Amino acid sequence: GSGSIVYTNRLVDRLKEGEEEKIELWAKAVEFSGSALADESSLTFITNNIITPANTLPVILVDSATQQILLSRNVVDSLSTLDEREEQLLQTLQKMKKENEPFPITVRNASDGSISDIQYVYFRNSYILRQLRSYPYIQLTVIAVFAIIAYLAFSYSRTSEQNRVWVGMAKETAHQLGTPLSSLMAWLEYIRSMPEMQGRSELIEELDKDVERLERITSRFSNIGSVPVLKDEPVYVVVKNCLDYLRPRLSSKVVMEVESSFEELNAKMNKPLFEWVIENIVKNGVDAMSGIGSIKVTIGQESANEVFVDISDDGKGIPKSKVKNVFRPGFTTKKRGWGLGLALAKRIIENYHQGRIFVKSSQVDVGTTFRIILRP
Repeated sequence: GSGSIVYTNRLVDRLKEGEEEKIELWAKAVEFSGSALADESSLTFITNNIITPANTLPVILVDSATQQILLSRNVVDSLSTLDEREEQLLQTLQKMKKENEPFPITVRNASDGSISDIQYVYFRNSYILRQLRSYPYIQLTVIAVFAIIAYLAFSYSRTSEQNRVWVGMAKETAHQLGTPLSSLMAWLEYIRSMPEMQGRSELIEELDKDVERLERITSRFSNIGSVPVLKDEPVYVVVKNCLDYLRPRLSSKVVMEVESSFEELNAKMNKPLFEWVIENIVKNGVDAMSGIGSIKVTIGQESANEVFVDISDDGKGIPKSKVKNVFRPGFTTKKRGWGLGLALAKRIIENYHQGRIFVKSSQVDVGTTFRIILRP
């Protein structure tokens, strides 16, 4: 790209020098044709071989004393009105003064050869030369546009492939879980009907919870593997129920609370998937606190088009250098972590709910706050 610009600029400079030499020769020819030394044969030669052939560039001849335009060539449109031609002449003259230094023409008296006037030849470079100067930049722009289009197409293709992998894995997982789950549910009903199990209600209840848990997981993977249906759900109720479900399954030293001044606030969501996001973030917070601390969920509405859910913990926090990577698949600070929880949460919120999820704030040894934004 830079080589093309350098080469073109050198070529333009050479062509410009040639045009300047042509204008200078034209100016000298005009000067000579007005002198007393020019005879008829010389005037004919100069007119036919110098003045007329060089009359292809935009040229304006100006009197130095009065600044009056004496002559112009290839400047104005012959079909324009007189006022339009005068305005165009003045505008072009200003451009010529900025672009090139003029060539002087000395006018002498025929009687004694003394200088009677000085005139200046102003000129512009040819249209082709001006276009040639901008050509490499246009060329680079076109190349850049094609490169951007190719990059976007490649990114879209890669993203589509990742989406297909996610969906395929989710569908296969739901399918693999579905078959043994159906058998477990049948066995649970059989065990429940056995006479010797009538006094073992606590065992049946625990088995029920485990089967319900597997049903929940299967439903989540099934929703990821298909187009999820979004419904108006009360955000406070969904979050509270999710925390109530998690509370007995987490450390007893973790305190969880929900705070909202809008208990009737609704948002478009797929309930099983949204609960999965809350569960992932809460469990990450509990791990960051080593099982001791508090989780606070704040629900609110900053505008008519946004409902936010802030999930805060008082764990060890995230260093600033790692904040931008927390949603990247494979990123984890756990020794045995897969690094998929937050990546999955980001996909659920942004791809399926058309919302946003990000780290609102984080300080080392103070805690972290994640913010989820949904459409009401």
